Amino acid sequence: MNIASILHGFLGLFCLVAIAYLFSANRKRINWILVVKGLAIQLIFAFAILNIGFVEQFFAVASSFFVKVISFTQEGTNFLFASFTTGKVENSLVNFVVQVLPTIIFFSALSSLLYYIGLLQIVVKAFAWVMKKVLKISGAESLAAAGNIFLGQTEAPLLVKPYLNKMTKSELFCLMSGGMATIAGGVLAAYIGFLGGDDPVQQALYAKHLLAASVMSAPAAIVAAKILMPETEKFNESLEVSSERLGSNILEAISNGTTDGIKLAVNVAGMLLVFTAFIAMLNFVLTDVLGYYSGLNEVIAANTKYKEGLSMQFVLGYLFAPLSWVMGVPKEDILLVGQLLGEKTILNEFVAYVSLGNMKSAEGGVFGLFTHEKSMIMATYALCGFANFASIGIQIGGIGALAPNRKGLLSQMGFRALLGGTLACLFTAVVVGMFY
Repeated sequence: MNIASILHGFLGLFCLVAIAYLFSANRKRINWILVVKGLAIQLIFAFAILNIGFVEQFFAVASSFFVKVISFTQEGTNFLFASFTTGKVENSLVNFVVQVLPTIIFFSALSSLLYYIGLLQIVVKAFAWVMKKVLKISGAESLAAAGNIFLGQTEAPLLVKPYLNKMTKSELFCLMSGGMATIAGGVLAAYIGFLGGDDPVQQALYAKHLLAASVMSAPAAIVAAKILMPETEKFNESLEVSSERLGSNILEAISNGTTDGIKLAVNVAGMLLVFTAFIAMLNFVLTDVLGYYSGLNEVIAANTKYKEGLSMQFVLGYLFAPLSWVMGVPKEDILLVGQLLGEKTILNEFVAYVSLGNMKSAEGGVFGLFTHEKSMIMATYALCGFANFASIGIQIGGIGALAPNRKGLLSQMGFRALLGGTLACLFTAVVVGMFY
């Protein structure tokens, strides 16, 4: 942490707020006090996690617990996939399928259980109460923002289901932005596997940062949402969590969570397969056709880090590099982080985290392809959200099923919500970079 890093961070925050202001639906009604309070919460939180011993220790303990829970999944994995002779999972081809995807299924079932017994609602309501009191927002959007810390963008709306049909336009937009700015517990476990590998120390390190990112992005999403879609109507201040259960008993709740987890795991595997194939196809056109016949491959290989020549990674890296620099990423790594930001927004965060994991573990330097550890950490925070184009359709379908008469409004606000979720993740990365 140094003065230059802090000043660069404030420049980044100013630029991100300016982008939100530029796309605001009603600039005159922006509540700047809320904006300042929300960003202040993030600054305090980032400083505390990285520099105050007992706060850092709390998140270290929480991350260790998270890693321990992940280890429980290994028992089920070994039962299904281990060799009868050696007792180990030996086929590297199925490593991803049997190490990462099962954690998604288990955490989905665990979240469903915690939701059924009411423990998750208690934690969510505590977070919501703090945000409601500090930021002076409605009870419904406070609950939704807090719920998104732990649940997915289609599960969190269940917490405010009774309010959905009566939510103001700004409240509904805040719900959408919050869903895109955070991640669910099941995929959080998968990301820990992508970045931490089999090393418990690395798993605990990235679990801490991913947990912090999900918490910090909740107030950041509110800030971005209230700039892009300021409140202009009277809202309901009551703070009551929906009593709806995810099953009629504990066993049904676990079963429902397991089924949802299987669907999500299959969806994740399918997305990674398809998007990786599309990247390969696009790179064939760019590298082996356009780059080869135009001679750009040689020029790019001789003058940039991209030795393979013209590629999607090269295009995204340079396209998003200015944004990376504004955020405060060290100049040596702005192309790598720019590439990750592009992959996350255009494709999805799964693809981007796989790329980050590959960059981190690549041979050649202490931090893989990165020159600075700070760049890896900032990228971890920036990618920690569902803000991508596919999420627009997911939210219209998921939230629209709970409130069919709001589906048209959800469709109208989809692209702006994507911007809100993206800016929230970037806010979080910037403030962490200021103190790292």
